[in-house]
Amino acid sequence: MSKDTRPGKRIVLHPFGSLGDVHPFIAIGIGLKERGHTPVIATHASMRGKIEAERIEFHAIRPDPLGTGEAAEIVRQAMESRRGPENVIRAMLSHLRESYDDLIEVLPGADLVITHPIAFAGPIAAEKSGVRWASTALSPLSMFSQHDPPIIPGYRFLSLSYRRSRSVRRSLQWLTRAIAGPWFEPVYELRAELGLPPDGIPILTGQRSPDLMLALFSEVLGAPQPDWPPNAHVTGFCFYDKHESGGLSPELERFLHDGPAPIIFTLGSAACMSPGDFYRESIQAARKLGRRAVLLTGMGTNEDIPDGMIACGYAPYSALFPRACAIVHHAGVGTTGQTLRAGRPMLVVPFSQDQPDNAARATRLGAARTIPRKRYTVDRAAAELRALLEDSVYARKAEEIGCRIRAEDGVAAACDAIEELLGMRASR
Repeated sequence: MSKDTRPGKRIVLHPFGSLGDVHPFIAIGIGLKERGHTPVIATHASMRGKIEAERIEFHAIRPDPLGTGEAAEIVRQAMESRRGPENVIRAMLSHLRESYDDLIEVLPGADLVITHPIAFAGPIAAEKSGVRWASTALSPLSMFSQHDPPIIPGYRFLSLSYRRSRSVRRSLQWLTRAIAGPWFEPVYELRAELGLPPDGIPILTGQRSPDLMLALFSEVLGAPQPDWPPNAHVTGFCFYDKHESGGLSPELERFLHDGPAPIIFTLGSAACMSPGDFYRESIQAARKLGRRAVLLTGMGTNEDIPDGMIACGYAPYSALFPRACAIVHHAGVGTTGQTLRAGRPMLVVPFSQDQPDNAARATRLGAARTIPRKRYTVDRAAAELRALLEDSVYARKAEEIGCRIRAEDGVAAACDAIEELLGMRASR
């Protein structure tokens, strides 16, 4: 299958959210650049340094929710178990016109725009400007499949009933429309103002491009289903976790070298801003087990760090996770993917958004155990970690999954699908 020699394309990538949301788009941007294309990443201003360090063109798009003094409160609302998704969507839509105005300035001369699931201005700007549009799903929940029903945050018991009853499963999208439809009034109003026809609820049909949908996760986590859009391509995870300081810090490297593999506790780059008692309970659980620990705390922690443990703001997961005995995390899809790739057993403590669904999937794979956030206590965490570490089945299953994930190349698969859409590859 030979590659076309025509000049590269200008491709706008439009993510929104935390590092777990933006990193896959940076990975794809790097892949496109290596193939001779001109990627442009249009996202919130606080990501400028990370993107420009990769020599990728950057454009700031409002809002910048995590780049303000209100970031901790925004994250607290986003991580509410039931209303978290609504809070995030309403916050994004309160700036919809600003996002649209910023993005529409980036699209002239673009051959394609690729949008994140909550970048609601993206499909509107693409349609208005006539630029081709591809959508993405970062986790299986976004597919809302009746054949593989997700765990809806805050509705766990209802979600579990989907798995037991086919008739209940048929109501999944109807219920989603009933609950979420009113949230999107700003989208309906902006489309009408711009002279565009109605286009369904953005969290469902409004985020499914008719040309290409990139499912940026592994089939290990979510396999294709009969009711997925026919143009959905499962690429595998698109990994990126480079940090401005390089790899692991000298202090962390020495800690890892000087003793047995530790337990790693992390809440990603967003949930760590509203951790509650997570780090306090984690420290005590590790002490109860007599285990060394690494705590990735983001903005820092007020907890006293005992001997045999180390706290860091950030460390590249790809360098750190393979050196753990187990990983405790919030089940964000980026962290989940990195843990699966590392081949290490995990204890998941889901907060909101797609996290309960990711946690359920990892647990069904046999590589994880789960504790609901409100039940994460010293005794419960220690008991679950002991079971995870003493039963070799978890480690064996995790390593089997890790081998499968490491054999995938999500970036290459995504770039292949993009080039095929743009007529630069033979049809597969």
